[in-house]
Amino acid sequence: MAMTILVTGGTGYIGGEVIDLLLARGHSVHTTVRDASKSEPRLRARWPEAGERLEIFQADLMADAGWAEANAGCDAVAHVASPFPLAVPKDKDELVVPAREGTLRALEFAHRAGISRFVQTSSAAAIAYGQPHKDQFTHLDWTDLTAGVPPYIESKTVAERAARDWVALHAPEMTFCSVNPVAVFGPVHDDDMSTSVELVKKIIDGSIPLIPDMGICVTDVRDVAEAHVRAIEAPAETVRGERFPTSEKFLWLREMADVIRQRAPEHAGRVPRRAMPDWLVRLLALFLDEMKQIKGELGNVRDVSGKHTEEVLGFTFIPAEQTLEDTVRSLVAKGIVKG
Repeated sequence: MAMTILVTGGTGYIGGEVIDLLLARGHSVHTTVRDASKSEPRLRARWPEAGERLEIFQADLMADAGWAEANAGCDAVAHVASPFPLAVPKDKDELVVPAREGTLRALEFAHRAGISRFVQTSSAAAIAYGQPHKDQFTHLDWTDLTAGVPPYIESKTVAERAARDWVALHAPEMTFCSVNPVAVFGPVHDDDMSTSVELVKKIIDGSIPLIPDMGICVTDVRDVAEAHVRAIEAPAETVRGERFPTSEKFLWLREMADVIRQRAPEHAGRVPRRAMPDWLVRLLALFLDEMKQIKGELGNVRDVSGKHTEEVLGFTFIPAEQTLEDTVRSLVAKGIVKG
C-alpha cells in the first residue's frame, strides 16, 4: 500500500537514498531541509519525475517552524537529519543538544499529527563505545557514556536514549525503532558525500600517503536505505522497539586499500601501501583535529554485527568489497576524483 513518508534531512547522503527508494517503491515523500531556496532546485533535479509525490518543507531541528506542515498527511517518519561534526567541537553541547532536541522535536510533531510509525536514524556510535575490553557488538549493546566518549558518540547515544524514553512516556502506542549504521559508503550523487566516502576519496586521490592502524565496519548506503524502508513497511509487531544495525563487516584501513587495488586497479595508482607509525599519528594529533579523532581509534576493533537486521528485516547486505568498488567508481564517474 502506498504511503506518504516524512524523511527529515533530505539533502543528506542517507536521507537522499531513503527518498530514492521510497519513490521507487511507489510512496510519496515529504522532506525537510534547512534552506528550501537552496535545496529545492537540487532535489527537483535529482527526482525530476517525482512531481507532486515529493514535497519539500523548510524546517530546522532547533525551531518549531515548518514541522507541523511537514508532518501533515504523513503515515510514517524516517528521522534521518542529525548534526555531524566536520571538526571536534570545543563544547560537546554544540552536538549533543541539537541531536537530542531535534529528535524530540521531530517525535513530538509526528505524535501531534497522529503518525504511528517513527524510524530514527541512530548510529553504531550508540552501540560500540565506552567498553574498551570488548570488540564484538550486537543490537543489544549500548555505548557506556560514563567511560568518557567523544562528543559525536555521546550525541548519537543521548539522542537515541532520549527518543526511546520519550516514546515510552508520551506515545507508548507509537511503533518506534532505530536504524544504527556503521561507516556508510556506496555510490554518490554529487559532491555532498558522507564522511566515510570522503575517506575513500582521500585514499584514492593521494591525500593519505600513509595508512593509520585503524579499522571500521562497512555498510552500504543502499542497505541503510533498505533497512529504513523495510522498517516502515513491516508489520508493527516485527519492528516495534527494535534496533537495526547495518554492518557488513569490519575492515582495517589497510584491507580497504587492498580491496580498492584489487577491485578498481585502474583507479588505484595513488592508493597508499605503507603504514603510518602510531607515533606519527600521535604527533599530528597535537595539531590536527582529524588526526586527534584517529588517535583514539588506533588498533581498536569495534565489530558490530548486522545479522539481527538481516534476519528480522529479511534481506542480505551488499558485500563490503562491492560497496567499496562502487564507491570508487562513483567518485570517478561524478568527476569528484580524476580517473
